[in-house]
Amino acid sequence: MKLALYNTLTRKKEEFKPLREPNAGMYVCGPTVYGDPHLGHARPAITFDILFRLLKHLGYKVRYVRNITDVGHLEHDADEGEDKIAKKARLEQLEPMEIVQYYTLRYHKAMDMLNVLPPSIEPSASGHIIEQIALVKEILKNGYAYESKGSVYFDVEKYNKNHRYGILSNRNVEDMLNTTRDLDGQDEKRNPADFALWKKAQPEHIMRWPSPWSDGFPGWHCECTAMGKKYLGEHFDIHGGGLDLIFPHHECEIAQAVASQGSNMVRYWMHNNMITVNGQKMGKSLGNFITLEEFFTGSNQFLTQPYSPMTIRFFILQAHYRSTVDFSNEALQAAEKGLERLLESCSHLKKLLPSDSSSVDIKGLREKCEEAICDDLNTPIVISHLFDASKAINIVHDGNGTISAEDLEELKDVFRLWLEDILGLQTGTTGSNSNEEAYGKAVDLLLSIRQQAKENKDWATSDKIRNEMAAFGFKVKDTKDGFEWSL
Repeated sequence: MKLALYNTLTRKKEEFKPLREPNAGMYVCGPTVYGDPHLGHARPAITFDILFRLLKHLGYKVRYVRNITDVGHLEHDADEGEDKIAKKARLEQLEPMEIVQYYTLRYHKAMDMLNVLPPSIEPSASGHIIEQIALVKEILKNGYAYESKGSVYFDVEKYNKNHRYGILSNRNVEDMLNTTRDLDGQDEKRNPADFALWKKAQPEHIMRWPSPWSDGFPGWHCECTAMGKKYLGEHFDIHGGGLDLIFPHHECEIAQAVASQGSNMVRYWMHNNMITVNGQKMGKSLGNFITLEEFFTGSNQFLTQPYSPMTIRFFILQAHYRSTVDFSNEALQAAEKGLERLLESCSHLKKLLPSDSSSVDIKGLREKCEEAICDDLNTPIVISHLFDASKAINIVHDGNGTISAEDLEELKDVFRLWLEDILGLQTGTTGSNSNEEAYGKAVDLLLSIRQQAKENKDWATSDKIRNEMAAFGFKVKDTKDGFEWSL
């Protein structure tokens, strides 16, 4: 199957052909770790987790780099204000790296709960100051940057004379150069559009490193260019992140790469769209900010109940990654019910017995799923195909159809591959197979005791078991052959 990906740079779908087959290099902008992970962190993580899983399924050896921003992301804009992590450290009277460690661990925990695979490499900005200084030196040497009062700025106007600044965001550079802003330190820049490669630290600034220009810290945009080059080389396949990073962050990355090495580093630029809350952009200033922990516990005024990590993952995958996703309780409740139906069918599938022939048609399911996912990661269509297959599963389960041994094994393999391996939706109750099996046997034993109580007409025991299991979240269904349960 040919994989087609939408390239933000060319604004069209292109057949994915990695530079170094069968290897693929992928860089995705990770979190700035100064606060709890939220829904906005979940979407790019899940989107590029799908791509990571798919590339490996297609046979590529993938080096997936996802960075941790722990220095240089400033409060007011990319070049001015207090470092967000340093501010948090000052307010809480902690070392900046304590803040970094605390929130990095919380981010990792949330990603584990969402079943997001860890990247191949997860470098931090503070761990690559040497590489960022080397990048700044190279840009200075090539004449596309200038020093000013201990800081170093990228010369956008000069760069634009030989190259095009704004190629990714499709912005008009002349408009940017003619725009004026009233910002502290603006007199250091030749043009308002120039961006910081290195900032001189003010006396109160906690996070600082020595450099040829001053004791200071790298500009926010430098980290990805420097670390991408270090771990993936001067040219690599895919660079991803949220749509809000196109400008200025990724635009500046392109300029830095071209200015330092004479060519762009990245072949495919991919961006997931935003998540809104009841039609509004999610943000602390709007009061509609919801962390992932609040989703999992239900402890937010916008939530009427807690939602499982798999419900959040399914909710995000129901929309194409390039479309906007609007959160509401109703949308999440619908996603929860949809996922329950899909997982119930998956549970039924595991219990089906083969017949001599099939009365249900499952032909072409694997090919349909492959075609959809290879068409720019069209996860909603993959999910719709799995729902169509669920109808066949339920027909056989209810005794209204048959399935052959060959078709049954194919169906099980397709669900295992697409539902679990590619979409990453966990169908079990626990993390490990052995624990899951033991858990299921324990529940079956309890329900067998209930079944025996029913046969002995011990209705009090039977009802007690059923009611208390319902209170714990179990759904128990009596059937002609015994019972079924789901969580």
